[in-house]
Amino acid sequence: MVDVLLIVGVVVAMFVAYNIGGATTGPAFGPAVGADAISKTAAAALMGLFFFIGAWTIGRNVVTKLGSELVVDTGVFTPESSIAVLFFIGIALFVGNVFGVPASTSMTAVGAIAGLGLAGDALDLAVMGEIVTWWVVSPIVGFWVSLIIGRYFYARLNRMVAIERSEGPLLDIDRSGLVPIPRLHRTTNRREVVGTITVVAIGCLMAFSSGTSNIANAVAPLVGSGELAMNPAILIGCVAVVVGAFTIARRTLETMGSDITELPLTAAIVVATVSSTLVVFLSALGIPASFVIIATTSIIGLGWGRATRPMTLPEAVTGEGDSPVSVNALASDEEGEELPPIGEEDPEDVPHAGALFDPATTARVVLMQNVVPAIATLGAYLTFRFVPIFGF
Repeated sequence: MVDVLLIVGVVVAMFVAYNIGGATTGPAFGPAVGADAISKTAAAALMGLFFFIGAWTIGRNVVTKLGSELVVDTGVFTPESSIAVLFFIGIALFVGNVFGVPASTSMTAVGAIAGLGLAGDALDLAVMGEIVTWWVVSPIVGFWVSLIIGRYFYARLNRMVAIERSEGPLLDIDRSGLVPIPRLHRTTNRREVVGTITVVAIGCLMAFSSGTSNIANAVAPLVGSGELAMNPAILIGCVAVVVGAFTIARRTLETMGSDITELPLTAAIVVATVSSTLVVFLSALGIPASFVIIATTSIIGLGWGRATRPMTLPEAVTGEGDSPVSVNALASDEEGEELPPIGEEDPEDVPHAGALFDPATTARVVLMQNVVPAIATLGAYLTFRFVPIFGF
């Protein structure tokens, strides 16, 4: 009977990992695919590779935290309870998709395991407090870092990384020798190369950060139960992620490639870099983090910084000269054009900070990101506490 439950648990874990692969490939490589920097197949391959690297290296820290440290008695991770925890995580993904908001699988996994720990009187409150503290701190850090970038560095970054597509392919393949050698196409310019490399590299960083944090959401309950060792669990989860990246992620790649929350490419790169770096940092500490919440606050911070950039001293004294950072918000500078000095812009072109993001959408994202984990926690507690099969 235990063997059958283990098989069911592995199948459910692979289903969760499959959905993770489908949900995270689009945000990671959508900008690169939308800019024709790489194909969907190449995006899926890179997603699988860097997700695996992140999961195999730093990701095991988060698996250990959720699978053994969050509860003081790992005996609560029976095969039945592990399957139930994975079920709650899968439901969270489904609810998020229904409402059009990507639910945080990390927060939901913690919530479901916390509910299990509460029902079994095995929750480590100190570890739970550490995780919640970082959940509060990390979005604030993302907001302020992005705000500073938006105020002082955005326009310069935009001129460095914006992709200008030239005619013809990016690379030509020289097949005159024994080994084919890729060479830059004769019409390819330096800025195009830098922009392409940057947007693909950021996608790889996001895939890596996803592996460091999300692998635990799929396999931590099974590892905690002792029914599955760490290395085989990571391999199984990564295989399912790759399958998701090559299948259901193709649709999200199309969506994210054409409209990544209405952000220009440079803004998307800034948000992805700040969010991914914070997620990797937290994963190194063993803290499961929500990329979506950090990214949401980063978008707000970046937009706020773009709308409230300071006046330079020459402008204050003479009222002349171009500021090093444009006054327009996120949608400005997409082509790197020079903008007028402060005080000479059309007032209709200078939005206030509150106009840089949709308050209703932001509220819906933040609400769902907190409500879904709360539902998972309460649902898991009631299930494990009052359903006789679990014996708590």
